[in-house]
Amino acid sequence: MKKIVIIAALICGAWQQADAQYVSKVWVSDQKDGTYINPIIHADYSDPDVCAVGDDFYMTASSFGCAPGLPILHSKDLVNWRLANYALKEIEPAGFFNAPQHGKGVWAPSIRYHNGEFFIYWGDPDWGIFMVKTKDPLGEWEKPVLVKAGKGMIDPTPLWDEDGKVYLVHAWAGSRAAFNSVITVCEMNAEGTKVISEPVLVFDGNDGVNHTIEGPKFYKRNGYYYILAPAGGVVTGWQLALRSRSVYGPYESKIVMAQGDTDINGPHQGGWVETCTGESWFINFQDKAMYGRVLHLNPMKWENDWPVIGVDKDGDGCGEPVKRYKKPDVGRTYPIETPIESDEFNTRQLGLQWEWHANYQDTFGFTSDLGYIRIYGHILSKDFVNFWEVPNLLLQKFPAEEFTATAKLKVSAKADGQQSGLIVMGWDYGYLGVVKEGDKFILNQVVCKDAEQRTPETVTRLAELPVSRRFGAGRYPNYERDIYLQVKVTKGGICYFSYSLDGRKYTSAGVPFTARQGKWIGAKVGLFSTAPYGKERGWADADWFRIKK
Repeated sequence: MKKIVIIAALICGAWQQADAQYVSKVWVSDQKDGTYINPIIHADYSDPDVCAVGDDFYMTASSFGCAPGLPILHSKDLVNWRLANYALKEIEPAGFFNAPQHGKGVWAPSIRYHNGEFFIYWGDPDWGIFMVKTKDPLGEWEKPVLVKAGKGMIDPTPLWDEDGKVYLVHAWAGSRAAFNSVITVCEMNAEGTKVISEPVLVFDGNDGVNHTIEGPKFYKRNGYYYILAPAGGVVTGWQLALRSRSVYGPYESKIVMAQGDTDINGPHQGGWVETCTGESWFINFQDKAMYGRVLHLNPMKWENDWPVIGVDKDGDGCGEPVKRYKKPDVGRTYPIETPIESDEFNTRQLGLQWEWHANYQDTFGFTSDLGYIRIYGHILSKDFVNFWEVPNLLLQKFPAEEFTATAKLKVSAKADGQQSGLIVMGWDYGYLGVVKEGDKFILNQVVCKDAEQRTPETVTRLAELPVSRRFGAGRYPNYERDIYLQVKVTKGGICYFSYSLDGRKYTSAGVPFTARQGKWIGAKVGLFSTAPYGKERGWADADWFRIKK
């Protein structure tokens, strides 16, 4: 017995160590030779912002209506990152986000460290500007505070000035305010919990040049106030730097990074951070369509009190983004690490790579100590059209241009129409679904184009599957089927589905499907279970979900 306990402890320790330094099988930025390649994270952590505290770097990103929200990533060297926590267990206001709210919710946050506390501010374009804080970014975060209610306010960043005053810069969403391309600054109380002044216009991008300026990040250096903000649009824009001796301007402007001769489009918004050795770096995103907004790390230097981001080839003060570059000097070398992707579902805590498509509710399903996670069938609406309405999609971000995701499932059903499977979700979506029909299961490929426009699904019947087990007395016995579902994603987001009944031999299933991004988010891959209107829930027990080449 003692030997068993020791072995169990060693296995547990090995799992903990593996979790602590997970290395992706599909994308690693660190090249093991003192250099890194971009993207540093090939996943949809859009609108990133970063801060440094001692030798630690903390980053957050937009999460929109997905929950939990506000991911917290941690790094020691700006190249190797671990997904370590979330600042929001649920999106506020909770009642509104208990149903899917595509494209709404948490937009473009900023993270700052001040007076022993971490602060994250974000704009919800429908509700206002929120703030959440903590003394331990890897622990519990406090309940969010509504700093200012209203519509259209997005992308806020605070600035604590030397005289004790606290300012907030933010942009405006044309979809709610009916204007955009302007940056405003207001004052907050000393606690940073409430706006106490009217907004002041400090920069107007309606100048025929800097349209769609947004995502401002606020800094102060050498007596200058700086606002670093992208302009020109997500896909084709550039990084703009504004500077002034006065917080309210007027601000000079200068383009400090642009695509130039590279194939790295954008490059879009991000944040400046300094290492303990005094180096400046900039983390920003590149829009890659179905892959989402992936993260890039670019060197940054200061010339004549202007930032220059990337590599300035012609000496004009405007850099180009780098593809491969020397890693930041942080005083030592740290192990390679990437955000976790695969999951054995062996713990009571849901893996941090997973998000639901709405605030979690108990009826979505449960983790367990039984070696699997259970997902209960979402009961579809009476006028169901497609999965745009389904909240309990358990999804994670695409982790690379090319990867294979495989899940081992046990599907359980009593009523006809109860269905579980593997899905690639976005504005267009495709999935393999195992649905009960009489005394057997049917494997279908389902594709939906333009789901937001209430386009009906196209269902293709692929195979009849025998029942693995039938049990239970009465009129409605329970039927079970073990199955392995797989999707191979190739360049361009082309998805090839397959299935297996034994985990060894896989059979191609259906036709290739091209993934498409969702509303402000990249395509995601994961699991689902549904039940027809008026029926009780079936479920799927997922034994594991693995990402590999």
